[in-house]
Amino acid sequence: MARRWRWILGLGVPLLAIALLVVLFRWDWLIPIVEAQASAKLGRPVTIAHLHVSLGRTTTITAEDLKVGNPPGFEGDAPFAAIPRASIAVDVGAYIKDRSIVIPEIALDRPAVEVIGRADGSNNYSFDLGGGAASDPSSPGPRIGNLRITEGQAHVAIAKLRSDFRVAVATEEQQGGESSITARATGTYAAQPINAELKGGALLNLRDAERPWPIQLSLANGPTKVDLHGTVQDPLKLAGADIRLDIAGPDMALLAPLTGVAIPATTPFRVTGKLDYEAGAFRFSDVQGRLGRSDIGGRFSITPGKERPVLDADISSRRVDLADLGGFIGGTPGRVGTPGQTAQQRQALARAEASPRLLPTAPISIPRLRAADIHLRYRAASIEGRSMPFDSLEVNADIENGVIRLHPVSFGIGRGRLAAEGVLTPLENGALRAQVEFDLRRIDISKLMRAAGAGGAGTLGGVGKLDGAGRSLSELLGNGNGGLTLVTVGGNLSSLLVDLSGLQFGNALLSALGIPARTEIECLIADFTLQRGMLDTRSLLLDTDSYVVTGGGKAGLGRETLDLWLRTSSKHFTIGSLPTPIGIGGTFKNPSILPELGELAVRGGAAVGLGILFPPLALLPTIQLGVGENSSCERLTRRAG
Repeated sequence: MARRWRWILGLGVPLLAIALLVVLFRWDWLIPIVEAQASAKLGRPVTIAHLHVSLGRTTTITAEDLKVGNPPGFEGDAPFAAIPRASIAVDVGAYIKDRSIVIPEIALDRPAVEVIGRADGSNNYSFDLGGGAASDPSSPGPRIGNLRITEGQAHVAIAKLRSDFRVAVATEEQQGGESSITARATGTYAAQPINAELKGGALLNLRDAERPWPIQLSLANGPTKVDLHGTVQDPLKLAGADIRLDIAGPDMALLAPLTGVAIPATTPFRVTGKLDYEAGAFRFSDVQGRLGRSDIGGRFSITPGKERPVLDADISSRRVDLADLGGFIGGTPGRVGTPGQTAQQRQALARAEASPRLLPTAPISIPRLRAADIHLRYRAASIEGRSMPFDSLEVNADIENGVIRLHPVSFGIGRGRLAAEGVLTPLENGALRAQVEFDLRRIDISKLMRAAGAGGAGTLGGVGKLDGAGRSLSELLGNGNGGLTLVTVGGNLSSLLVDLSGLQFGNALLSALGIPARTEIECLIADFTLQRGMLDTRSLLLDTDSYVVTGGGKAGLGRETLDLWLRTSSKHFTIGSLPTPIGIGGTFKNPSILPELGELAVRGGAAVGLGILFPPLALLPTIQLGVGENSSCERLTRRAG
């Protein structure tokens, strides 16, 4: 008997203990274990006030007063995340069957997120979750069903982005019990007001390839407007996108905070195209739109990188106004009357027009150049603008770690071209060093003449070289070394001077030289050296049917000053055909004709025999390359030799 009771007690006490444990068990007892594991995984303190579990094939886990803390240095700030109530349903049967993780539903009640980024670069939103399968992009990951969010809030304050905005997030029940998501943001981004509204489809369909996920985004960041709408096959992998993106604003430079790529100032723009994501790159294709008075089309792709994003652009224009591209060389883009200009842009154009300087003086930002690597191909089939002699434009350029490589930039002029090829390298003092070579090959002068509203014929050629350093285009030229040689065969002197210098000054120059307006050009050779920004004449000869004009002097590229002289001699001596020397002074923007001075006559007379009246034979290869063999310039040079 005693033995039986011992057996009963030996079996009954454990059963009773298990029964009592089941009756009295509280899931809160597991909170320390859950908190410890979550904290170790996130690298942040994680706390839970209460934990509830409803067991079954689909098990529901509910945490009350869940908080995810901040990393060291942010202890005094609000926690990164605070959720009064969070529930997650897990399909245990699916895990037992094939180890797949299926989460039919996640419910978050009044979640609040605080995102902080300080000026020193520290932040509370970077997580080191370690490696493993979870970080493997090829891993299928969990299959997430419905997400329900009630009165979600997020505050984002990132100093480096000059941003401080709030986001309200919630889900709305749709037909069939599915929940679509909405988000509204207000505040400032990039020191500009931001208002944005996002509408997404049912989150139950995030991984359902048969039901593309709809998305619609409307955003205004300052004056820049963005509209995005379409569908995505797999939003969690950003794959299978069929999205249209429309962007409009007064200046593409304002897109830098949105794209991560620094863009020079531009005229007002509007573009639309298809947006998708493939091979780690965001692609903007089938682009069509306007940039000021110019049309623009093509494709762009941005690949985010650890050091710098990479922008690859292949774009074109049917018709372009070069004034719209002025910001790419440091100038003020556009012209008076460009559609959509802001008051600030009109004021900038007025200041540029009133400035005595012709060359852009705005510093080139080296940090902006180094903000992204850029590979650019641009083609313009037709160029428009006042007195614009160019027919077409082609740009092939790469920017890598701030180093600009041009290979080449080429303007089409009739059957010829003007091309520039070289490298611009950032220096430690914040300047750029330019090593560029120029080539003018058999340019049709009639194109130059028609741009000035005049007739003409002939061919223009030449070569040039620049090696200089500076913080702006003006400084680059003002500190530069190199040279320039120009050769012209044929054409009309009146048209040439009017085109190069303007109607009023050109006609005044012809009158001062004592040359008839319609004198035909036999040959023009101009050969200059460039030393520390000073363009000095080595040879200057203009041979016409009746007159020979020689010249010399200097032009300062840094201060844009002119100190030139010209001397006219008639081929047929008459009483009124004595040599006439004149001077040209002033600035590039406002040249002036100086009165005859005794020194000019002396300088003009000394020019004979010093290579100014007759160019050296060393220029012969340039003449042949630029305008062709057996030209009048070639014959003149050979006779002089």
